[in-house]
Amino acid sequence: MKSKRKPNNGFARAERSCRALLRTNHVAVVNIDPSGSQVMVNWKSCKQIRSVAVANAIFDFSYHWTIYIAAMCRDERGAEYIKSVEISPEGIYKVERLTDAIEHYYLELRNSANPNHLVASGWIAIPDEVSMDEAQAAKLFYAAGAWHQVKVAA
Repeated sequence: MKSKRKPNNGFARAERSCRALLRTNHVAVVNIDPSGSQVMVNWKSCKQIRSVAVANAIFDFSYHWTIYIAAMCRDERGAEYIKSVEISPEGIYKVERLTDAIEHYYLELRNSANPNHLVASGWIAIPDEVSMDEAQAAKLFYAAGAWHQVKVAA
């Protein structure tokens, strides 16, 4: 009797290996406005990731994302606060299509913030089903420079 083993699928193997690489490195993409900067970070250590292998893993495949959207605000007394929402868009997306998937939620949250208090806004996207608490998200935004950014001339 012939073995019913599945044929070797290089694509599936590469996808699994990339998913594992992103998971073990706790990879997240942090995007902040108004500067428009976007960085890859380890969401546990808040350190920037500068690895070509990790960058390729993020760009080469589609993932199920968990996205933390936030508006960073400062009131009249100088107290900082964050308005935020966490979403998991239906389906799987490539990183370059994420903006389309979350734009509605992003604009909705930004528009709900007091415009006189709004300092910055941004999102943290994790290519995994990982929920993040506000303190962890705040640390990441701070590390990415969300509170101290200069708007880049268009």
